[in-house]
Amino acid sequence: MSNTVTAVVPAAGIGSRMGSELPKQYLMLNGKTILEHTLGRLLAHPAIEQLVVALAPHDTWFDALPMARDPRVLRVEGGGERANSVLNALMVVQSDWVMVHDAARPCITAGDLDRLIAVAREGEGALLGSRVRDTMKRTNAADEVIATVDRDQLWHALTPQMFPTRTLRRALEEGLALGALITDEASAMERAGYCPRMVEGRADNLKVTRPEDLALASLYLRQQDA
Repeated sequence: MSNTVTAVVPAAGIGSRMGSELPKQYLMLNGKTILEHTLGRLLAHPAIEQLVVALAPHDTWFDALPMARDPRVLRVEGGGERANSVLNALMVVQSDWVMVHDAARPCITAGDLDRLIAVAREGEGALLGSRVRDTMKRTNAADEVIATVDRDQLWHALTPQMFPTRTLRRALEEGLALGALITDEASAMERAGYCPRMVEGRADNLKVTRPEDLALASLYLRQQDA
Protein backbone atom coordinates (compact mmCIF):
# COMPACT_ATOMS: atom_id res chain seq x y z
CA MET A 1 0.00 0.00 0.00
CA SER A 2 1.08 3.56 -0.61
CA ASN A 3 2.37 5.74 2.20
CA THR A 4 0.00 8.58 1.39
CA VAL A 5 -3.24 9.30 3.20
CA THR A 6 -6.36 11.24 2.29
CA ALA A 7 -8.08 13.15 5.07
CA VAL A 8 -11.88 13.35 5.07
CA VAL A 9 -13.64 16.06 7.08
CA PRO A 10 -17.45 15.83 7.36
CA ALA A 11 -18.56 19.44 7.73
CA ALA A 12 -22.22 19.40 6.75
CA GLY A 13 -23.64 19.72 10.27
CA ILE A 14 -25.14 22.82 11.84
CA GLY A 15 -23.96 22.36 15.44
CA SER A 16 -27.29 23.24 17.05
CA ARG A 17 -25.93 22.96 20.60
CA MET A 18 -23.75 26.02 20.01
CA GLY A 19 -26.84 28.23 19.83
CA SER A 20 -25.40 30.15 16.88
CA GLU A 21 -26.86 31.17 13.52
CA LEU A 22 -23.61 30.08 11.89
CA PRO A 23 -22.66 26.39 11.67
CA LYS A 24 -20.13 25.93 14.46
CA GLN A 25 -17.25 25.11 12.11
CA TYR A 26 -17.42 28.71 10.84
CA LEU A 27 -17.29 30.39 14.24
CA MET A 28 -14.17 32.48 14.83
CA LEU A 29 -11.37 31.15 17.02
CA ASN A 30 -8.12 33.08 17.50
CA GLY A 31 -8.59 35.02 14.29
CA LYS A 32 -9.64 32.12 12.06
CA THR A 33 -12.69 29.94 11.68
CA ILE A 34 -12.66 26.61 13.51
CA LEU A 35 -12.66 24.85 10.15
CA GLU A 36 -9.58 26.76 8.98
CA HIS A 37 -7.65 25.60 12.04
CA THR A 38 -8.79 22.00 11.54
CA LEU A 39 -8.02 21.79 7.83
CA GLY A 40 -4.74 23.65 8.27
CA ARG A 41 -3.48 21.17 10.85
CA LEU A 42 -4.30 18.24 8.55
CA LEU A 43 -2.85 19.81 5.41
CA ALA A 44 0.41 20.60 7.24
CA HIS A 45 1.14 16.90 7.82
CA PRO A 46 3.50 15.45 5.19
CA ALA A 47 1.65 12.12 4.91
CA ILE A 48 -1.65 13.76 3.91
CA GLU A 49 -1.69 14.30 0.16
CA GLN A 50 -5.32 15.30 -0.26
CA LEU A 51 -8.26 16.48 1.82
CA VAL A 52 -11.94 15.95 1.02
CA VAL A 53 -14.46 18.11 2.87
CA ALA A 54 -18.15 17.21 2.83
CA LEU A 55 -20.31 20.34 2.89
CA ALA A 56 -24.02 20.99 3.24
CA PRO A 57 -25.75 21.76 -0.09
CA HIS A 58 -26.64 25.25 1.17
CA ASP A 59 -23.13 26.05 2.45
CA THR A 60 -22.26 29.62 1.46
CA TRP A 61 -19.25 30.11 3.75
CA PHE A 62 -16.58 27.64 2.61
CA ASP A 63 -15.69 29.47 -0.62
CA ALA A 64 -14.50 32.46 1.41
CA LEU A 65 -11.81 30.42 3.19
CA PRO A 66 -8.23 30.49 1.82
CA MET A 67 -8.02 26.66 1.63
CA ALA A 68 -11.01 26.58 -0.71
CA ARG A 69 -8.47 27.44 -3.42
CA ASP A 70 -5.87 24.90 -2.30
CA PRO A 71 -5.47 22.33 -5.11
CA ARG A 72 -5.19 19.55 -2.51
CA VAL A 73 -8.71 20.25 -1.23
CA LEU A 74 -11.74 18.64 -2.84
CA ARG A 75 -15.33 19.23 -1.82
CA VAL A 76 -18.32 16.93 -2.01
CA GLU A 77 -21.93 17.29 -0.96
CA GLY A 78 -22.61 16.02 2.52
CA GLY A 79 -25.49 13.80 3.56
CA GLY A 80 -28.13 13.85 6.23
CA GLU A 81 -25.95 12.00 8.74
CA ARG A 82 -22.22 11.85 9.36
CA ALA A 83 -21.93 8.37 7.84
CA ASN A 84 -23.59 9.55 4.62
CA SER A 85 -21.20 12.50 4.37
CA VAL A 86 -18.16 10.29 4.93
CA LEU A 87 -19.37 7.76 2.36
CA ASN A 88 -19.91 10.52 -0.21
CA ALA A 89 -16.34 11.68 0.40
CA LEU A 90 -14.93 8.17 0.10
CA MET A 91 -16.34 7.90 -3.42
CA VAL A 92 -13.69 10.36 -4.65
CA VAL A 93 -10.75 9.14 -2.53
CA GLN A 94 -7.96 7.53 -4.57
CA SER A 95 -5.39 6.73 -1.87
CA ASP A 96 -5.21 3.39 -0.07
CA TRP A 97 -5.67 4.92 3.38
CA VAL A 98 -8.15 7.47 4.67
CA MET A 99 -8.40 9.28 8.00
CA VAL A 100 -11.68 10.88 9.04
CA HIS A 101 -11.54 13.87 11.37
CA ASP A 102 -14.22 16.00 13.01
CA ALA A 103 -14.50 19.52 11.57
CA ALA A 104 -14.82 20.89 15.11
CA ARG A 105 -11.55 19.42 16.47
CA PRO A 106 -9.12 22.25 15.66
CA CYS A 107 -6.43 21.29 18.18
CA ILE A 108 -5.20 18.05 16.59
CA THR A 109 -1.39 17.84 16.71
CA ALA A 110 1.21 16.42 14.35
CA GLY A 111 2.40 14.08 17.09
CA ASP A 112 -1.03 12.48 17.46
CA LEU A 113 -1.28 12.13 13.68
CA ASP A 114 2.15 10.47 13.57
CA ARG A 115 1.16 7.88 16.20
CA LEU A 116 -2.21 7.19 14.62
CA ILE A 117 -0.73 6.63 11.16
CA ALA A 118 1.98 4.31 12.49
CA VAL A 119 -0.45 2.10 14.43
CA ALA A 120 -3.17 2.07 11.77
CA ARG A 121 -0.77 0.78 9.13
CA GLU A 122 0.18 -2.16 11.35
CA GLY A 123 -3.26 -3.76 11.08
CA GLU A 124 -6.92 -3.10 10.35
CA GLY A 125 -6.92 0.58 11.25
CA ALA A 126 -6.91 2.68 14.39
CA LEU A 127 -8.51 5.63 16.13
CA LEU A 128 -7.43 8.20 18.66
CA GLY A 129 -9.01 7.94 22.09
CA SER A 130 -8.71 9.02 25.69
CA ARG A 131 -9.10 6.79 28.72
CA VAL A 132 -12.17 7.32 30.89
CA ARG A 133 -10.97 8.88 34.13
CA ASP A 134 -14.22 9.78 35.89
CA THR A 135 -16.53 7.41 37.71
CA MET A 136 -19.13 6.12 35.24
CA LYS A 137 -22.81 5.83 36.16
CA ARG A 138 -25.76 4.20 34.39
CA THR A 139 -29.25 5.66 34.88
CA ASN A 140 -32.78 4.67 34.03
CA ALA A 141 -35.22 6.71 31.92
CA ALA A 142 -35.95 8.95 34.92
CA ASP A 143 -32.22 9.80 35.30
CA GLU A 144 -32.01 7.80 38.53
CA VAL A 145 -28.64 6.12 39.05
CA ILE A 146 -29.01 2.35 38.87
CA ALA A 147 -25.39 1.22 38.54
CA THR A 148 -21.75 2.24 38.71
CA VAL A 149 -19.92 1.06 35.60
CA ASP A 150 -16.39 -0.32 35.75
CA ARG A 151 -14.27 2.22 33.84
CA ASP A 152 -11.35 -0.18 33.31
CA GLN A 153 -10.64 -0.45 29.56
CA LEU A 154 -13.28 2.18 28.73
CA TRP A 155 -12.28 4.93 26.31
CA HIS A 156 -13.71 8.11 24.83
CA ALA A 157 -13.49 7.75 21.04
CA LEU A 158 -11.84 10.75 19.38
CA THR A 159 -10.78 11.53 15.83
CA PRO A 160 -9.02 11.15 13.48
CA GLN A 161 -9.91 7.54 12.77
CA MET A 162 -7.85 5.87 10.03
CA PHE A 163 -8.67 2.80 7.93
CA PRO A 164 -8.02 1.25 4.52
CA THR A 165 -10.22 3.19 2.13
CA ARG A 166 -11.95 0.29 0.38
CA THR A 167 -12.60 -1.56 3.63
CA LEU A 168 -14.17 1.47 5.31
CA ARG A 169 -16.28 2.26 2.26
CA ARG A 170 -17.66 -1.29 2.18
CA ALA A 171 -18.35 -1.26 5.94
CA LEU A 172 -20.27 2.02 5.70
CA GLU A 173 -22.25 0.88 2.66
CA GLU A 174 -23.29 -2.35 4.36
CA GLY A 175 -24.15 -0.67 7.65
CA LEU A 176 -26.24 2.05 6.03
CA ALA A 177 -28.05 -0.45 3.80
CA LEU A 178 -29.16 -2.37 6.90
CA GLY A 179 -30.13 0.74 8.85
CA ALA A 180 -27.46 0.10 11.50
CA LEU A 181 -26.57 2.79 14.05
CA ILE A 182 -23.22 4.19 12.89
CA THR A 183 -21.90 6.76 15.36
CA ASP A 184 -18.36 6.89 13.99
CA GLU A 185 -16.21 5.10 11.43
CA ALA A 186 -14.86 2.64 13.98
CA SER A 187 -18.39 1.49 14.81
CA ALA A 188 -18.96 0.62 11.15
CA MET A 189 -15.69 -1.33 11.08
CA GLU A 190 -16.53 -3.13 14.32
CA ARG A 191 -19.92 -4.13 12.95
CA ALA A 192 -18.16 -5.56 9.87
CA GLY A 193 -16.00 -7.78 12.09
CA TYR A 194 -12.81 -5.73 12.36
CA CYS A 195 -10.98 -4.78 15.55
CA PRO A 196 -9.49 -1.28 15.23
CA ARG A 197 -6.62 -0.40 17.55
CA MET A 198 -7.03 2.38 20.08
CA VAL A 199 -4.25 4.98 20.17
CA GLU A 200 -4.11 7.20 23.24
CA GLY A 201 -4.26 10.81 22.12
CA ARG A 202 -3.66 14.14 23.79
CA ALA A 203 -6.26 15.48 26.18
CA ASP A 204 -6.36 18.82 24.34
CA ASN A 205 -7.84 17.26 21.19
CA LEU A 206 -11.09 19.00 22.10
CA LYS A 207 -14.31 18.86 20.09
CA VAL A 208 -16.02 22.24 20.11
CA THR A 209 -19.63 21.40 20.92
CA ARG A 210 -20.91 24.04 23.36
CA PRO A 211 -20.21 27.78 23.66
CA GLU A 212 -17.87 27.30 26.63
CA ASP A 213 -15.66 25.03 24.51
CA LEU A 214 -14.53 27.99 22.40
CA ALA A 215 -12.58 29.57 25.25
CA LEU A 216 -10.90 26.28 26.08
CA ALA A 217 -9.99 25.59 22.45
CA SER A 218 -8.55 29.11 22.21
CA LEU A 219 -6.36 28.43 25.22
CA TYR A 220 -5.18 25.08 23.87
CA LEU A 221 -4.28 26.57 20.49
CA ARG A 222 -2.26 29.37 22.11
CA GLN A 223 -0.41 26.87 24.30
CA GLN A 224 0.37 24.63 21.32
CA ASP A 225 1.57 27.53 19.19
CA ALA A 226 3.80 28.71 22.02
